[in-house]
Amino acid sequence: MTTKNVNLVSHPLVQHKLSLMREKDRSIKGFRELLNEIGMLLCYEVTRDLPLEMVDIETPLQPMKAPQIAGKKLTFAPILRAGVGFLDGMLALVPSARVAHIGLYRDPETLQAVEYYFKAPHDLSDRTVVMMDPMLATGNSACAAASLLKARGARDIRFVCLLAAPEGIAHFQKEHSDVPIWTAAVDERLNDHGYILPGLGDAGDRMFGTK
Repeated sequence: MTTKNVNLVSHPLVQHKLSLMREKDRSIKGFRELLNEIGMLLCYEVTRDLPLEMVDIETPLQPMKAPQIAGKKLTFAPILRAGVGFLDGMLALVPSARVAHIGLYRDPETLQAVEYYFKAPHDLSDRTVVMMDPMLATGNSACAAASLLKARGARDIRFVCLLAAPEGIAHFQKEHSDVPIWTAAVDERLNDHGYILPGLGDAGDRMFGTK
């Protein structure tokens, strides 16, 4: 498995919050709040190398040149439904970002991703797109989402997830080697039903209380 484009976020706060989320008795409220907090922390990491430009501003004392993010604003692209758990935390840091929604569900028999909704800004080619989903398991949904974004013109895509399985990373990198991954952990493997082990269960079910 190639790990060249896999960025493991080892910050102690991220790792601590992830451990709390893994606990099977964590409440829906607690799980949702932790996912939101980790989304904010991961946003710091995925945006660390955004380009800056110097602009003229005035402080209360004098004019100066100050750094601001260059180019058009970011686009956040959560994969529905669990990906929206990251969204509020990221928007708290970048409130001017645009949002693309990617509706996919996993067929329980084939484990393949099925599209049911896609809505994105028209100028993705000019923007950095941060695609997000808590779990990179089989990689089918992430691959399908990246393909949809590219079909709409996206050229600079970054993928953020909470947990990844080696199988999912390998699949995603085979299909989209140009898209770097940020994750809080790479777990052991997938089980026969395509769930990450040891994992934390189904993130969407735990977030919305539908299990």
